[in-house]
Amino acid sequence: MTTVLETKNLEKTFGAVVAASDINITINEGEVLGVIGSNGAGKTTFVNMVTGHLTPTAGQILYRGRDITGKATRDITRMGICRSFQIPQLFPELPVIDNILIALTIAKHDKPVIFRPAIDRSLATEAHALLSRFAIDQYADQEIQTLPQGVRKLVDIAMATVAEPDLLFLDEPTSGVSADEKMDFMRNLLAALKSTKTAVLFIEHDMEIVEAFSPRCVAFYEGTILADGPTRNVLQNDKVREFVIGSELHRGSANDSALEGVN
Repeated sequence: MTTVLETKNLEKTFGAVVAASDINITINEGEVLGVIGSNGAGKTTFVNMVTGHLTPTAGQILYRGRDITGKATRDITRMGICRSFQIPQLFPELPVIDNILIALTIAKHDKPVIFRPAIDRSLATEAHALLSRFAIDQYADQEIQTLPQGVRKLVDIAMATVAEPDLLFLDEPTSGVSADEKMDFMRNLLAALKSTKTAVLFIEHDMEIVEAFSPRCVAFYEGTILADGPTRNVLQNDKVREFVIGSELHRGSANDSALEGVN
């Protein structure tokens, strides 16, 4: 297996507060990895350090053997590490196709050229092909603000893949997606990514989603890694069941109740 990312003794502190400590994770090419843990466990802090949104206090981040610790977010993205956010980062008043074209233009053109059109026919063809791969091409001409949350999420993730990343981080991809649509949502999402060798790490609070779609799982607790291994083994780990799964199942029940109230 080819290693895409390796972190060594990664740590992040905010004054006296330790947000992450001794984080050692290796991610291989094409791997799908689920990350679980209650709020404040260190999951997003880890992703923020790898993607350049936070500078580690200590430790090392290696991308294909190259030290990228502390590099700027834009540089890390151009290397091949991309992410989506829990709240989609979109242009709500623009159609889906325009959102994709903007992302493609930024990814393909390092600098604008005055006498070159920003969007040409080949770029438009690529945008429509990307929408088709994520099975959202029927929404191409609809404004983002008119779309269901699940479709917005897929648009956001599609935009995160325009640079053809080797590693993609997804922060709670099923958050806000209705309970009866989550399984199909993840199935379509991972099918769209399967055609590439992109490694996918997704943070998730729904244990059914984790068990169904991630062969490997990492459990965070109080800024450290509590367990890392095959998902079935991790979910059966006594400490994970006590400190992570119990709280996540309670959180999931609360979210389901909230959704029922909205619906």
